[in-house]
Amino acid sequence: MIMAPSVPGEPIRADALPAEIALGAPAVLAIDPNADIMALPLREARDLFETHYLQAQLMRFGGNISRTAQFVGLDRSALHRKLKQLGVHGEDHD
Repeated sequence: MIMAPSVPGEPIRADALPAEIALGAPAVLAIDPNADIMALPLREARDLFETHYLQAQLMRFGGNISRTAQFVGLDRSALHRKLKQLGVHGEDHD
């Protein structure tokens, strides 16, 4: 059972999850609170977001490029190009 945070409106953090769930939690959930994305130029902020987002989705789908591409709304080839552009290395388990 996962309980809501004690303070209303507070997000549920990965460290509050049960061990069987937390062990598989992607490292990208631990976003550095000191990293101020608002201080970055748009292109850098977008690349940072896309990198974290795609890493999380790849982990969610066990590295399966086809399932990840379908979920994020990209063709497989477009996702491969985006991952290469961002320097994200995913395993393809298609």
